[in-house]
This record gives sequence, structure tokens and C-alpha cells, in this order.
Amino acid sequence: PEYEAAFDLKEPLVTVCIATYNRGPLLAERSLRSIVNQQYDNWECIVVGDCCTDKTAEIIDSMNEPRIQFINLPERGSYPLDPFLRWMVAGTTPLNKALELAQGAFVTHLDDDDEHPPDRIRKLVHYIQEHRLDFIWHPFVKELPSGRWQHKPCKRFRRYEITTSSVFYHHWLKRIPWDINAWRYREPGDWNRFRKFKYLNIRAARYPEMLLKHFKERNQTTA
Repeated sequence: PEYEAAFDLKEPLVTVCIATYNRGPLLAERSLRSIVNQQYDNWECIVVGDCCTDKTAEIIDSMNEPRIQFINLPERGSYPLDPFLRWMVAGTTPLNKALELAQGAFVTHLDDDDEHPPDRIRKLVHYIQEHRLDFIWHPFVKELPSGRWQHKPCKRFRRYEITTSSVFYHHWLKRIPWDINAWRYREPGDWNRFRKFKYLNIRAARYPEMLLKHFKERNQTTA
């Protein structure tokens, strides 16, 4: 009954988790702005800095939005030095901290340089409750290194068709953390985690609309 209660709440709280590192202006102008502009009011956004040394805290504070909470970790996560392996798991430590703090009946994510359309949360809350699902993924558009945009239809629950910012799920699944050692399996941290969801035989479904602009990757540095 406690698990099923989330599906019967009117306007349930939704937690948006964001990990960030020294991208204060871009974070505020793109990612956080897309959350503030949602056509759904009952949300909280937990932004966790991976030991940010820029003015991220001041920039978020200047937005004067009480639904956004910023926590800056005192140390960066212990990631591999190899740039490709580092890319696979960068942000693991702050993402797990955000999950720990999440209070929503449902949880979603957004990379600090990506954006969601304003109707995303509203549509996904309705869809997950109507169909009593545990997990939703959806199509997105991806910016290529050339600057062109590619539509990703994401028709199946599998690697390369699901990304951190294209999922929405029941809060129970926050108990399964990101694994900072996912790189040892040569798996991106998001897919390593979502694969574990799949093995649980969860009630998962694809939402058919494109609800994410995924901008081209920028590898994390060791600095």
C-alpha cells in the first residue's frame, strides 16, 4: 500500500536531481531555467556540486527560487584519470547525494548543460500514474559534435537509447545508487544503474514524445 500510494496522490512532489561542476552560468540559464518554467508547480530541485570552486552557489541564490536547493560537496568524487573512463562515471558522488536528499514521490534527473521542455513533468506525472508504472523513458534530440541535431527515438529499454535526463521513476528506485566503479565494466554510470532496474523486472514503458534536448558532451577535467 505504501508503494502504490504514490500513484494516487494529486500533484505528487517530483524531485529533480542535478549534479554539477563549475558551470554556474550555463546551469542557471539552461538547465535550471527549464525546470523553473515547468507547467507543474509541485517540484523540488536538488543541485549538488562536485566540489565547485566557481560562483555556482551565488548564481543559484540570485535566482531567488526556494524550490531549488544547492549543496556543494567538500571534496570531488574519486574518478579515473583517463578522460573516457572518467566521462563514464563523472558526477556519481553528487548524484548519489541528491538521491539521498530526494523527498519526491517520483524522481527525475537533468544534466547541468541539458534542458527539458516546459510540459515534461506534467505529462510524465500523468502518464506514470495513469499506467501505474515504476519507470518511464522517452525520446530525445542529441547535439552531435558537428553541431547538427539527431533525433533519438529510443524505442527499446537498452544501452545507448536511455540517458540520465530521459528517465522518470518511482521514488523506491532511488535506493539503487550510481556505482562509481561502473567504468570497470566499461559501462556509463547511468546505463549501469538502469540495467539493474531492468533486472528487477520493473513496470517500465516508453513515453512517445521527445522531452529532452541533450547537448553535446563536454568531458570532465581532472582539475
